[in-house]
Amino acid sequence: MSWIKIDENTYRYEDKGVRFFLLMGTEHALLIDSGMQVHNAKELAGELTTLPIKLFNTHTDPDHIGSNEEFDTVMMNPAELVNYRKPYSSQTIEPIYDGDTIDIGGRPLKAIALPGHTPGSTALLDVKSGKLFSGDPIQDGKIFMFGPMRNISAYILSLKRLLKFKEEIKKIYPCHGTCPVDISLVPKLIEGAEKIEKGEILPEPFEMFGHKVNAYDVGIAVFLCDD
Repeated sequence: MSWIKIDENTYRYEDKGVRFFLLMGTEHALLIDSGMQVHNAKELAGELTTLPIKLFNTHTDPDHIGSNEEFDTVMMNPAELVNYRKPYSSQTIEPIYDGDTIDIGGRPLKAIALPGHTPGSTALLDVKSGKLFSGDPIQDGKIFMFGPMRNISAYILSLKRLLKFKEEIKKIYPCHGTCPVDISLVPKLIEGAEKIEKGEILPEPFEMFGHKVNAYDVGIAVFLCDD
């Protein structure tokens, strides 16, 4: 695999079903997530930049933290600490709360909390360009909502709140599925999730990683939920 250019200062890396991103400012570079199969995302980022490289995790499912051991400090929403086990005890967690701004030098990135897929799922909005790096909640692939601490009601409320930012969001860059997608996907995901919550869609049985789950096809995505 290799880096795919989005623009002069933004790249994505496809890692066997999941992707992570590299953003460059004038002072730092930022990895948004660190892959699944690769365990050298920081080293890979060094192919593109000589800037000091920081890491932000949109959330801490295993397919997003493959190279976290490369970093002494990791930025994340502290609600993710219920899921995250530090690779070594001295690793520092830098908390990023909803509404916080990460500035990597002339490139402010606004944190928007999107709990539901996980308790601390958080997107970053590249304020100047309107690119939203959304993690997993917004995509046209399979959205995992099975297992501990997933909550579809919280997910729906998060996406409804996200629509308040729709004038600021030009394109959405998810970690799975098509990339990029349009903000118009969000109301469709809300509608589908609400139908699931109300029992208006019948599921199909599906097996994922040895788990028997319910697959709800809402047309533009598939939600995988507990039985």
